[in-house]
Amino acid sequence: MDQRHQSHHRPQHPNSNHHDNHQSTFKRDMDDSGRGHFQHKRFRPGQNHHPAGPSTPPSSPPTQSLSIQRQLYERDFPLYKQPVEVGHFSLDSERRFFNDARQLRYYVEPEKSCPNFDLRDGYRSRFVKRDDRVKEKLDHILRWILANRSKLQSKDTAASSSPCALGVDIVTWRGHLTKLLTTPYETREGWLLAVTRMGGTLYISEVETEAARRDRENRTERHEEMMYWGYKFEQYTCADDAQSLPDPGGVVNTNEAFCTVVQTRLAEHRLLFSGEVDCRDKDPKAPSPPANYIEMKTSLEISTPKQRSNFHRFKLLKWWAQSFLPGVPRIVAGFRDHDGVVVSVETYHISKISQLIKNETNCWKPTVCMNFCCEFLSFVKSVVTEDNPRVVHLFSWDPHRDVTYSIHRDSQYSFLPDWYVREMTSSTSRETHHHPPQT
Repeated sequence: MDQRHQSHHRPQHPNSNHHDNHQSTFKRDMDDSGRGHFQHKRFRPGQNHHPAGPSTPPSSPPTQSLSIQRQLYERDFPLYKQPVEVGHFSLDSERRFFNDARQLRYYVEPEKSCPNFDLRDGYRSRFVKRDDRVKEKLDHILRWILANRSKLQSKDTAASSSPCALGVDIVTWRGHLTKLLTTPYETREGWLLAVTRMGGTLYISEVETEAARRDRENRTERHEEMMYWGYKFEQYTCADDAQSLPDPGGVVNTNEAFCTVVQTRLAEHRLLFSGEVDCRDKDPKAPSPPANYIEMKTSLEISTPKQRSNFHRFKLLKWWAQSFLPGVPRIVAGFRDHDGVVVSVETYHISKISQLIKNETNCWKPTVCMNFCCEFLSFVKSVVTEDNPRVVHLFSWDPHRDVTYSIHRDSQYSFLPDWYVREMTSSTSRETHHHPPQT
């Protein structure tokens, strides 16, 4: 299950007229689409963009925008280096950070093809739900960075004039990049991404939109229970160690998480991001991470050609994007009935998903997803030039619109905590002296 890590802010959406081998190229899902007409940085001037709030200067310069028209991104698949795991961390039952793998679980394949797992079991009596009103921003990744700075230090970084240089261009959550990959095909949900530059690195953190806040606060009981079903499926299929069996009678606590931290490169963008991992292959001969990780999913059983087409066109896009980014090679999906009983389990290999969808009309294309993400990062780099954690550029997108941005200084959008800025900008700080708060 991929958790959404978002900022603690709940702003008015700026668009107020809307209601709402490591050197090898990572091309496992490249499609054969032809080249489309494209200008490298299609940033066009827009109208002045003045979101509500006192932090906006009275005379903002005209904004630039980035188009999301799919045809602009139908060109060669960009270079994407094989992601390399540089670390991991765990969050315990109280959401405390640990720089280790204590929360990593092991996949146990169901004995029967029709396991009849009851995903409703324990919802009322054995469920501790994470408080999703608390927006954690990038804090857990930042704690990992402080505890592991030596892993990120390179010769280039050591020679840098900036004491807080990390040797990467972008730090973010995998979930934020997943949203970028799926943007050219998204028709319902917009997003807000806050970006700040410090030490030459861009930090990207999601901000909850007003529409997302309303949806979260108005979820039905049925929706809340169905969100539990995904975690319950993991409990039926994951064990605490390679020798034990799953314990479906235990408590489901969604505070607990194991997260990988990977480094990779998308074209010229050096990325460091983290994402939650559901489990790993228990075979001791399995390849090293992230190639031994497995993503667990649930979905309604497919009974008609229309349902299959929708599954390919919508759900598989998000599944592919989420696992392709960190190099997780397979997804185990439990297909359930309307009562929450798993009736079949199937494995999807990420490298074969593009073949599954190739016969669908007007279906999504991996190359469009990756090229848009790459171009968005280029756009961000060209816009966010002031190296100052107190300055935040808020990038905004709604379906059928261009990406725009607004600038905020000393505002509620600032998201790098003082403890991180202090440690990273202290030229005398040492890895052994880092004591970020445990929250």
